[in-house]
Amino acid sequence: MAAPSAPRPPRPRKEPQPLVIPRSAAEEQRLRLERLMRNPEKTVPIPEKLNEWAPRPPPEFVRDVMGSSAGAGSGEFHVYRHLRRREYQRQDFMDAMAEKQRLDEEFQKKLERNKMVAEEQTAKRRRKRQKLKEKKLQAKKNKLEQKKQEKEPGQSQERGSSEDDEEDSKEEEEKEDDAEEPSFVMGRG
Repeated sequence: MAAPSAPRPPRPRKEPQPLVIPRSAAEEQRLRLERLMRNPEKTVPIPEKLNEWAPRPPPEFVRDVMGSSAGAGSGEFHVYRHLRRREYQRQDFMDAMAEKQRLDEEFQKKLERNKMVAEEQTAKRRRKRQKLKEKKLQAKKNKLEQKKQEKEPGQSQERGSSEDDEEDSKEEEEKEDDAEEPSFVMGRG
């Protein structure tokens, strides 16, 4: 016999919950959530994704080979029907897997095409921005040269300021290039 243990303290009585029969799916969901929220510290079991069904592989050695004799028993038809059904299931499964694989490949190709289109558009926009920047920079240089030609004295001061302007414009270009990301275009193709 086991040794007597210390008496357990009595459990606190829970209030009996009224029996509620859900009339709709939403009400059933609400009841489940209420039951879960009664004890928030309790862990909630989250079921893992079930593996896809796959048919059994065909047997390597078949023991019940049906003969071609005319006197087959009445039970042989049911065995044949079961084998035929299982073979049809296996063929349907292989067809469905091939279709799924084909659709996945098409989707990946479409994603690649969209990515290439987005990269081309981004490159085109980048070239356009770069061209505009070069035009602005060239216009700025031309303007400075015109001012320089108008005011011959004090050339050293203008050179110093033009070098500062060029450095500022280069820093702005680098900042804009860093913020550039390719945009993806979905739904084309």
